[in-house]
Amino acid sequence: MDFPQPLKVAQIAKIINAKVLGDEAQEVIGLNELHIVRENDLTFVDHPKYYQKVLNSKASVIIINKEVDVPENKSLLFHEAPFDAFIQLIQYFRPFEKSNQFISSTAIIGKGTIIQPGAFIGNNVEIGENCLIHANASIYDHTVIGDDVIIHSGSTIGSDGFYFQRRKEGYVKFQSGGRVILEDRVEIGSSCSIDKGVTGDTIIGEGTKMDNQCQVGHDTIIGKNCLIGAFAAIAGVTVIEDDVILWARVAINKDIVIGKGAILYSTTGADKPLEGNKAYMGAPAIEARKYWQQIAAIRRLPDLIKKIK
Repeated sequence: MDFPQPLKVAQIAKIINAKVLGDEAQEVIGLNELHIVRENDLTFVDHPKYYQKVLNSKASVIIINKEVDVPENKSLLFHEAPFDAFIQLIQYFRPFEKSNQFISSTAIIGKGTIIQPGAFIGNNVEIGENCLIHANASIYDHTVIGDDVIIHSGSTIGSDGFYFQRRKEGYVKFQSGGRVILEDRVEIGSSCSIDKGVTGDTIIGEGTKMDNQCQVGHDTIIGKNCLIGAFAAIAGVTVIEDDVILWARVAINKDIVIGKGAILYSTTGADKPLEGNKAYMGAPAIEARKYWQQIAAIRRLPDLIKKIK
């Protein structure tokens, strides 16, 4: 998530009431979680288990709850609750904006795009040319949609990521400040939910088609020309490469990669990375050929048991 303009560490420290350890004049261009952090970004760490990993990351500025030696070319912001401070920054730079109309006056809508009655288009949304947004679809703030995109009724584009920190008093919500990007010629079926990135972008690649009632989690990237069947559930921070086919009721775990050209047959559950250009089935997913061999072997068991008796 980029700031509207580069900020100095001292400016950020003032917003969250933090102590600067390092160069107050160092500039920051945005904030991101560890898995997508860039140079000149700000991130946070609040657990000793991850101190070294975050301190050695690309991040230039780190909110931390322990005063430690400042790494070279970095600045630290000491704060007793880094998670809370990070959320405060997201809310400060990308606050929720109430809308009083179905199509926001700040939305940019391209030539030839049709928006059916009852569709909601939020603040700072960008929609390209010759798109079709059907009735009762909801396009949340800051979503970016390319040309020739179709979104069917009841779908929600840009809902919050499902991301919480557990505490004694209950769960604390990690506010989502990212976006959803739908590239050219994407089609989203009815009643789908695509969560925006927490700090980055959830991206659906050019030419990908999605059936009805699918879920895509935060910060997931789906490649070009993929087919995704009904009821597919794709967790957050997952990468699905180009030309992948997911048939109905496929479930994909978080933080894994599905390789280019892979095919996952109906009801397959993937809990680890899968190589491309292979077909998979089962839960956990294995190559389809091996799956059917196992099924054939299981069907022979009753006869084998009879012979043993």
